[in-house]
Amino acid sequence: MTQMTASKYEIKDISLASLGEERINWAKSQMPVLSSIQERFSKEKTLNNIKIAACCHVTTETAVLALTLKAGGANCVLIASNPLSTQDDVAASLVKNHGISVYAIKGESTETYRKHVDIALNHEPNIIIDDGSDVVATLFTERKELIKNVIGSTEETTTGLVRLRAMEKDGILSFPAIAVNDSQTKHMFDNRYGTGQSTMDGIIRATNVLIAGKVLVVAGYGWCGKGVAKRASGLGARVIVTEINPIKAIEATMDGFQVLTMSEACKIGEIFVTVTGNKSVIDKKHFEDMKDGAIVCNSGHFDLEINLQELAKMAKGRRIIRPFLEEFQLLSKKIFVLAEGRLVNLGAAEGHPALVMDMSFANQALAVEHLVKNKGRLKSVLQTLPAEVDNEIAALKLKTLGIQVDKLTSEQVQYINSWKEGT
Repeated sequence: MTQMTASKYEIKDISLASLGEERINWAKSQMPVLSSIQERFSKEKTLNNIKIAACCHVTTETAVLALTLKAGGANCVLIASNPLSTQDDVAASLVKNHGISVYAIKGESTETYRKHVDIALNHEPNIIIDDGSDVVATLFTERKELIKNVIGSTEETTTGLVRLRAMEKDGILSFPAIAVNDSQTKHMFDNRYGTGQSTMDGIIRATNVLIAGKVLVVAGYGWCGKGVAKRASGLGARVIVTEINPIKAIEATMDGFQVLTMSEACKIGEIFVTVTGNKSVIDKKHFEDMKDGAIVCNSGHFDLEINLQELAKMAKGRRIIRPFLEEFQLLSKKIFVLAEGRLVNLGAAEGHPALVMDMSFANQALAVEHLVKNKGRLKSVLQTLPAEVDNEIAALKLKTLGIQVDKLTSEQVQYINSWKEGT
């Protein structure tokens, strides 16, 4: 049934395709909303002849998104959005069994990653699906001649939105960009439940430590931080939160967590997780005050949140203890870093469960369709999907879960739309 195609690609091992196909099919079985969109796309061909460059974590769930876009008629090139986030068997299956060009290898160097970004732009995309805005940033800094081809882009990370807002502020954003991360059916679920579970999964796979009783420090209490804190607490950890935002700090306090500065938390923490989207959140002064045996990891998009350059300078030696667990030997203690400071949930585990990515990637697919259908009519600014699309995804998800919700009566509709009735 399957056959080798002439797709251009750079992957680890094409012979892994059979295993990858089984895993993709399993993920698809957990993604009924995206599957329903795929079925519609295959009939309507809304994306016919649209060139898409997708920079994503190459996982089973991303494969289902890629197949959905292809079903709509799109010509896709897929690259990894992080050097450690590729599942090599999935990449192999997309190439061999589905004819999609993939340039992604788990553990690829930064140089190879940058080369793959350039290859994605060589595709002369009409739509860019970005995860961290590296492709869009490279487009505006190095490949400006290709901007004329772009209808728009989508972005589903907090970090990528920070970059896009800076581009918009600087006046260089010249096409509409959909902030998929700002859709409620994305960040309220993917960021919280997905990141929470997959981060703890990555920590446990990399270390096999017992979480119960540990002092676990979460840097940042956005949606991702909330998820990590809640899941860690559920496993029995004593959770400390660090924040710069006073409102989020109050929220963390009222959610039952201790809030400290990182300077205070670093002295008592045993496991540290950064989810801020900023750089050097854990820095030299924090390493100096950490306890012997502290475990440090990151679930933010880029590997900048932990200042590993300073830690390397402080270390008199370093060695790999087990996959994705590196020991840094300081003068009087050892500090352990997981997944090279990159996304621990994808580097050391498999990323978010398919059930939650179903909504996130439904947003991605519908965002691409929205850009194509409204070509030339959308402002060249960062924007969200219409609220009705968000609600449609939520309604579809509820239906697949077998959950029904109440509907307003005509009397209730009249009441909430009137100012005349009251006490």
